Amino acid sequence: MSIPFEAKTDRLKFDSLIDDLKEVSSMLPDPRTGSNGQYTMKDAVLSAFSVFFTQSPSFLSFQRDMERRKGKNNAASLFGVFNIPTDAEIRNLMDPVAPHPFFSLFVQTFEDLAAVGALDKFRTTQGKLLVSLDGVYYFSSEKIHCEQCRIQTHKNGTVTYSHVALATAVMGVDQSVVFPLPPEFLTPQDGHGKQDSETAAASRWLETYAPLCKAYDIILLADDIFCHDPFCKQLIKAEVEFIFTCKPDSHQTLYEWVNDFERMGNTEHLTTKMWNGKQHLISEYRIARQVPLRNTDDALLVNFFECRVYCEETGKELHHSAFATPIDVSVETVEDYIRQARTRWKIENENNNTLKNQGYHLMHNFGHGAQFLSMTLLTLNLLAFLYHGVLTLMDANYQLVREELGARETFFNDVKALTRYHYFESFQGLLVFMMQGLEIDSSQKINTRPQPL
Repeated sequence: MSIPFEAKTDRLKFDSLIDDLKEVSSMLPDPRTGSNGQYTMKDAVLSAFSVFFTQSPSFLSFQRDMERRKGKNNAASLFGVFNIPTDAEIRNLMDPVAPHPFFSLFVQTFEDLAAVGALDKFRTTQGKLLVSLDGVYYFSSEKIHCEQCRIQTHKNGTVTYSHVALATAVMGVDQSVVFPLPPEFLTPQDGHGKQDSETAAASRWLETYAPLCKAYDIILLADDIFCHDPFCKQLIKAEVEFIFTCKPDSHQTLYEWVNDFERMGNTEHLTTKMWNGKQHLISEYRIARQVPLRNTDDALLVNFFECRVYCEETGKELHHSAFATPIDVSVETVEDYIRQARTRWKIENENNNTLKNQGYHLMHNFGHGAQFLSMTLLTLNLLAFLYHGVLTLMDANYQLVREELGARETFFNDVKALTRYHYFESFQGLLVFMMQGLEIDSSQKINTRPQPL
């Protein structure tokens, strides 16, 4: 029996999203062996998540205070936390919990979005979805460390401990919202003497999610570091398409072949001209097919395309980008594929920078722990970011309030203040209260291009 459309959209409402998190949290193993069972694992996880979702580090302390004053609080009504743990108890309970159980929530939400057509506007003109890969540092210290830390010993004898994750996110050429997929953490690998790398993490991620990429016609986008022969061959074997940046310094053989093809007349070219309001921009595109990715007999053959942008008035080169792909690019499609390839930078702007600098406090040490705490807290932070993205597309009231308030900082500052002083029976009750205060007409049509997160 097929699931009705209304039921599918219901799964993307706030309460359903929180219910999914509750279900996963309820199945987590409890690391305690004693009789101290005042707080459950679900209490700890939902409490941590509430801090990330409200972007209020003081949210839990505010709710404890409200509980003392009013006998009720928003941690319970909004997130289902009926017994709020202390910060120390949250860290102790969650430290032994690996992040992997929460990864299914990212996949489930992605599939639910696809099922209701919410991702259709993210698809390319060829009907593909773009997913970008990018390594992100989120912790560094010379003292604090855990068994999952990367360790770098410097020449002067000092040691730096750090955490790095391979971030992955769905993005669209003309869309400001991005949707994180499960990350892959760079950690010490059993049986490997070398430090874990972004490409090794990407290889592990692909082993898990290649079926998802294939089923939803995903093209992977990534920086030059991922454009190397073994990983690209792994993608080809998995039947997953990619468009990777390839720079001259790291791909000398490829560029030598492209230039040889140029001399033989085996490259294709396109030149366009446009006025940007200040100057004329000349874009020169070049395409070369079936060039080797490295200087070996068994090198993978890829298609190469690039774009150089000049100012006509000064002759100065303003931008150069070049990419390798198994996709057949032509002069008719090269401009479109350049736009798709450049979408990769959205993972730095709309994803990583937002998480670091726009309220999610990605670089803040909420708690490091001795085992998995740092990684699991980052995963919950990413999940909060994902759920805000879902609400941006699927919740009319949420979108109307965001549009009216404009800057995202204003919205979250209001949420912090309101949830500190007022009790709300539900998340929709909070949004309706905000709409009434802002005198928003709930019947007005929501914007089809929502505010970025």
